[in-house]
Amino acid sequence: MKSYIPHFITLLNLFSGCVAVIFALEGNMKLTALFVCLGIFFDFFDGLLARKLNVASELGVQLDSLADMVTSGLVPGLVLFHLLGLAPQLSWETYNLLPYFGLLVTLASAFRLAKFNISTNQSDAFIGLPTPANALLIISLPLILEYQHSDAINVIILNPWFLIALTLVSCYLLNAPIKLIALKFKTWNFKDNASRYILIILSLVLLAIFQFAGIPLVIIAYILLSIASK
Repeated sequence: MKSYIPHFITLLNLFSGCVAVIFALEGNMKLTALFVCLGIFFDFFDGLLARKLNVASELGVQLDSLADMVTSGLVPGLVLFHLLGLAPQLSWETYNLLPYFGLLVTLASAFRLAKFNISTNQSDAFIGLPTPANALLIISLPLILEYQHSDAINVIILNPWFLIALTLVSCYLLNAPIKLIALKFKTWNFKDNASRYILIILSLVLLAIFQFAGIPLVIIAYILLSIASK
């Protein structure tokens, strides 16, 4: 019976993602971000719980990726769709088809999750940016627009060329052959987890100083620290 507990937590991730999709389609980015964060919270703890209960299984791996595909794959694509819809239309657009470009992130996420499921060398490190980290990066943008109140930053975020570039970079990072730190603690020893502890402390500092604008900085720090630690 205890083997079903992590599956239930994973399904809560999927449920959160489905609710986030509904709010994204309604254009309510604040609640979209809230439910994505809730889903990522469940995503972190389902694997941790499975390892603690010693009930990790292939079913859990597949179910986890299916839930991530919604919460951290479909929703970021819809957020970019929304932002590109708010951005000024480019001169060469006959119809406003640009928002659909954001859905490339959803396709790249699906490819990344499929590769992860058949990979045998991502237990201690990720290859490519994990979909939850990419989702946090993208959902931070409407939150920055809503809460940071910086005209300069708003102009950048709603620039269609910036959003196009972000979409392409995001698609690349999801599937890049770069080893990134996995936040899986086998022990609490600082020596064995120095890069993880540094990342956590640095993330807290950046978020405290820059608030939502600190999220993209945390993702950049995550990538740079992972490269430096290898």
